Amino acid sequence: MQKKIQNPFRRNEGYNCFGCSPDNPFGLHMEFIEEDDEIVSYWDPAPNFQGWFNVLHGGIQSTLMDEIASWYVFVKLKTGGVTSQLEVKYKKAVPSNQGKITIRARLIEMKRNIAVMDVKLYSPDNELCTVAVVKYFTFPQEVAKEKLWYPDQDGFIEEDHSCCSSNSKK
Repeated sequence: MQKKIQNPFRRNEGYNCFGCSPDNPFGLHMEFIEEDDEIVSYWDPAPNFQGWFNVLHGGIQSTLMDEIASWYVFVKLKTGGVTSQLEVKYKKAVPSNQGKITIRARLIEMKRNIAVMDVKLYSPDNELCTVAVVKYFTFPQEVAKEKLWYPDQDGFIEEDHSCCSSNSKK
């Protein structure tokens, strides 16, 4: 079952996240879907995010993977946190001119307050191109609410479920 995730942070004055703010003119404008035990994003690269001719820049790939990991923490672990480690392996070039790519995040394990997540990035033709292990230092929910503007959990789930019917599952 897929559920579109809404972005409750956009209500906060000054919010301008490069990864997920829909209003950042230079940002990635990522959107997210909760799908079983994963958080998924279908993202269409703009030409200004290429590194080499028609190839998605590696730093943008890392940012996409880091951002989806943070949304896993928000939605699935019901708290906030900060990236403590990001290990990326580039397997194949990611085309930046062939349509939407897919990014998927899932939890591998929790080590006390460290969430270890597996993130995969797929090309528009569903080839695995980039993999990452992302470690997130998570805060107790009270601290996340007080210091990181973490909203109540129900602020993330949209009521309309018609968001996601045209995308395939990995």
